[in-house]
Amino acid sequence: YPLQILTWHEIVNDTLGGLPLTVTFCPLCNTGIAFERTVDGRVLDFGTTGRLRFSNLIMYDRQTETWWQQADGRAIVGALTGARLNFYPAQIIAWQAFKDRSPEGSVLSRVTGFNRPYGQNPYPGYDDVNRPPFLYKGPTTPGELLPMERVLTVDMGAEAAAYPYKVLSEIFVVNDTLGGVEMVVFWSSGTASALDALTVSGGRDVGSAAAFRRRLGDRVLEFRSADGQRRAGERRAGERRAGEFVDRQTGSAWNSLGQAVSGPLKGTQLEPLVSIDHFWFSWAAFRPDTRIFTPFE
Repeated sequence: YPLQILTWHEIVNDTLGGLPLTVTFCPLCNTGIAFERTVDGRVLDFGTTGRLRFSNLIMYDRQTETWWQQADGRAIVGALTGARLNFYPAQIIAWQAFKDRSPEGSVLSRVTGFNRPYGQNPYPGYDDVNRPPFLYKGPTTPGELLPMERVLTVDMGAEAAAYPYKVLSEIFVVNDTLGGVEMVVFWSSGTASALDALTVSGGRDVGSAAAFRRRLGDRVLEFRSADGQRRAGERRAGERRAGEFVDRQTGSAWNSLGQAVSGPLKGTQLEPLVSIDHFWFSWAAFRPDTRIFTPFE
């Protein structure tokens, strides 16, 4: 589902492998989120209300006209108020990465029936970390991060954590435990910001991150970057990273999609966790109690 299209339309209703899904993107919060769109046995179709709360997209379903908050999947106005959509794991990655790893995959067509300049970014320069979020009215953003800093967020219910991209791009991999779940966060370079330049493809490289369970059966794996964990100051300017990781237990190599590509575990897939990109202000407005990951804590 290219952000070149979702930046303009924000919501796609689809069925994938027999599962009804709605795939959403809120440009003002940098949130790409997929939901199962079946509620109490009824398949819903979603659209945009044109409204915002904490600068975050408010959706509606066409069956009941209930309003839903994109950031947390909750129904906030209407007949289904109090219900919550089930999240489906999704990751923002570069087109090249998708094409290389899923060559038979389907791609959302630009033939949408609408006249939009797909590929252009209507929010050039928006993700400048030093600028304030657009149209934001809400709680003061807590913590030591700037409101517009990119974070990968994981919510385990009683406990939530945010992994800043500025940290992930330095250390590449985080082995962590959250809410009793052993997990790993992988970061790799090669994904452009959709909210930077005049075109989506011309955006600066901000990388891509995702979280996975690192327990396989009765074994908990611990990962390191195959590229090492050198600081940015020790890397050549503009040097790109392949995004390959190695588990210490078997020496198997893994890619950023959680797939073992060589070694004893080749062919194994780590279970994806629901992990969502946000600008910090957006996530903190809904989960201000979130733990901000810092290395060596």
